[in-house]
Amino acid sequence: MMDCDFLVVGHGIAGATLAYVLRQRGHRVQVYDPGQANSASNVAAGLMNPVAGKRFALSWRAAELLPFAAAFYRELEQRFDQPFFNESPIFKLFGSVEEQNAVLARSADQPWAGFVAELTTTDPGLAGVHAPFGGAWLRGGGHVAVRELLAALAAEGTREGWLQPEGFDWSKLTTDDAGATYAGQVRARHVVCCEGAAAVRNPYFSWLPLTPNQGEVLDVECAGLSPAQVLNRGAYVVPLGGGRFRVGATYRWPPFAEGPTAVGREELAARLTVITDLPFAVLGQRAGVRPAVRDRRPLLGPHPTAPALSFCGGYGSKGVMLAPRLAVLLADWLAGRAELWPDVSLHRYNALRPVGVI
Repeated sequence: MMDCDFLVVGHGIAGATLAYVLRQRGHRVQVYDPGQANSASNVAAGLMNPVAGKRFALSWRAAELLPFAAAFYRELEQRFDQPFFNESPIFKLFGSVEEQNAVLARSADQPWAGFVAELTTTDPGLAGVHAPFGGAWLRGGGHVAVRELLAALAAEGTREGWLQPEGFDWSKLTTDDAGATYAGQVRARHVVCCEGAAAVRNPYFSWLPLTPNQGEVLDVECAGLSPAQVLNRGAYVVPLGGGRFRVGATYRWPPFAEGPTAVGREELAARLTVITDLPFAVLGQRAGVRPAVRDRRPLLGPHPTAPALSFCGGYGSKGVMLAPRLAVLLADWLAGRAELWPDVSLHRYNALRPVGVI
C-alpha cells in the first residue's frame, strides 16, 4: 500500500496550487484528477481584476491576494522556464455619462486602495476601442495562462508519479482518527477535496451551498485591436498575442447545456461589438462550470465529523487570484501554524449539514 501525507482530489487551480505548496514543504502528496479539458480552470482566461462589476467594487482582499498571486506565478515561471503571468493594465470602459459620474463621485473617498491609476472622461484613443465616455485604468492585475500552467504541473506530476490521471471514487474511501485509506491502495494522513463544481455530488460535502454556474468564452482574431491592455465592459477582452483575444464570460444557471452553445457565442460576440467596431473572426469556443458559493466567499477547512477530510474550493470566477494565498493558508492550517479566516471557513455553514449525512 502506498503511504502519503496528503491525498488531493482534483488538479484544477485550487488543487494544483495546494499540491504544489504541500510538495514544496516536503510533504508526500498524491493527486487524483481525470484531466478534463473543459474544466472551469482550463476554460478560464485567468483574469486577475482588482475592481469588478458595474459598481466598481474593490475585489475581496485584493491588496493581499493580488501581489501574493503575482509572486507565486512568477515563481512557477522560473521553475518551468515558461511564461504564465502577464501583469497588464486593465481599461474598464464607462458605458454612459451616468456611470462616469457615479464612479467619479465615489473616487473622492479613495475606495480602491490605489488600484485605480487614472480616471478619464474622454476617449483615450486606444486602437480599435470604442470608448466615448472614457473609463478607468486599473493597475495591479493581469492574466494567467491557466491551461498552460496546469499542463506544466500535470506533466511534472505524471513524470514524477504523484499525479494519478483518473477519477476518484469516494465510495472507496474509509476514514479513521489517524487518516484515510483509498481503495485499499493508498493510505493518507489527510484527504483534501478540490473537485470544483463536481463537489455538489460528493457524499461528504454535498451539503455545502455550492451554486455552480456555467461560463463560455470565445477565442477571436481581431486585427488592429490594441493588445497592450485587458479591456472590460460587459465582457473582458484578454490579449493572447498575434492579434488573438479571449472574450468572456457568460453566466448560466442549471440546467446546463452540454458544451458551448450558439446562444453563448452570439451573446459574447454582441458584447465584443460594444467594445470595438473592428471585424473579428471566432477561432474557438469553450464552456466550463464554475464552483461558486452562495455568499461569494471560498470554502476551506475540515469536515465537521471526519477530521481526516477537508475541503478547498468554491472560488467562482476569481480562482486565479484566490488560489495561491488560500493554498498557503490551508497548508498552514494543516500544519497547525494558522487559523482559517472566519469568512472562508466551512464552519460558517455547518448548520446546513443534515442530521445523518456523513
